Amino acid sequence: MTANPYYPANEPRRLIVGISGATGIVYGVRLLEVLRQTDVETHLVVTRPGLMTLNYETDLSRDELYALADHVHPENDVGASIASGSMFTLGMIVAPCAVKSAAEIASGATQTLLTRAADVTLKERRRLVLMVRESPLHTGHLRTLTEASEIGAIVMPPMPAFYPRPETIQDMIDHTVGRALDLFGIEHTLTERWTGRPA
Repeated sequence: MTANPYYPANEPRRLIVGISGATGIVYGVRLLEVLRQTDVETHLVVTRPGLMTLNYETDLSRDELYALADHVHPENDVGASIASGSMFTLGMIVAPCAVKSAAEIASGATQTLLTRAADVTLKERRRLVLMVRESPLHTGHLRTLTEASEIGAIVMPPMPAFYPRPETIQDMIDHTVGRALDLFGIEHTLTERWTGRPA
């Protein structure tokens, strides 16, 4: 990763991971699994609907999910370290991101630690990636995502790519998670780089 002149060399690299209640919690889980293999310190915040989705979509317990992160913050703890811009981070990713969470972030009317941390990320001009999981999108959704983009968020719906010719669902998940890590300059081996059309 290219050195950030605004990130003190003596501070550990940190990434905030938010998990909201949208379908697709596997993206957040896989992200945490991969980050455990790096030197990046993870700070996790999961909403109550996110924990419901964990139960619906995986066999993981809440404790097993929490064990994947270095630090876990309750969603109602607005006094947590990640609620302040004074803690240095590489930024934040919300994976998956519900439209409700995106709307709170876009409006600045944050109601949970997840959306407060995202707001802090934006005000500090750090990278915020929203893996929005909703389809189809009505005009109100599109306006919300436009507003989020206009204030600095990167809207990254987890859409599978087929040019790598994935053979399993895990291949598609890894490709998406790898592309998300690229946005933070975090090295990984989840994807093969496109080098041009085969001869």
